[in-house]
Amino acid sequence: MAKLYFYYSAMNAGKSTMLLQANYNYIERGMQTILFSPEIDKRFGKATVYSRIGLKHDAVGFDDDFDFFLFVEKKKNIMNNLSCILIDEAHFLKKEQVIQLSEIATKADVAVLCYGLRSDFLGEPFEGSKYLLAWAEELCEIKTICNCGRKGIMNVRIDATGAPVVSGDQIQIGGNESYISQCMKCFKSKVTTFINQMEISK
Repeated sequence: MAKLYFYYSAMNAGKSTMLLQANYNYIERGMQTILFSPEIDKRFGKATVYSRIGLKHDAVGFDDDFDFFLFVEKKKNIMNNLSCILIDEAHFLKKEQVIQLSEIATKADVAVLCYGLRSDFLGEPFEGSKYLLAWAEELCEIKTICNCGRKGIMNVRIDATGAPVVSGDQIQIGGNESYISQCMKCFKSKVTTFINQMEISK
């Protein structure tokens, strides 16, 4: 029976690479898939799942109003063996879309594999991640490491000098030049200490 899966991690853990590998595994076995990525990410010109090691695959772009259930229902009438949909940057999903994905797994019997971050650069949950953590039938952590050697679980937004950024919009598209993954100890040292210093200086 199909399930809704949430594969989560900090930045630079290889989420997109794992998504593309999972997609390849389905296709290799003669099954059909659909890949999705957020339209807000314009770095590649069109919707694309792209990994840091150079792998990439065209995808269907989604925005806040995209209806996954209706889209998949229509595709099932055309495709004869749609077995799985895979969503990159799933933290950008809205609550209603997470519900739609759950419906796809339970009613349309299509596996749904979501890959995304758990929290933002200040440790706050993304809307999509919050509801995937609550609704997904399988939760899978993709592990990465902090530069101190501990497990990286938090995301730090950095500026051009490498200093932590502690204000701004929750969503800012970027890669290694904008974010680093940190363990909780280093996250608190970088972000919390920096925030406290700013408060003292006021």
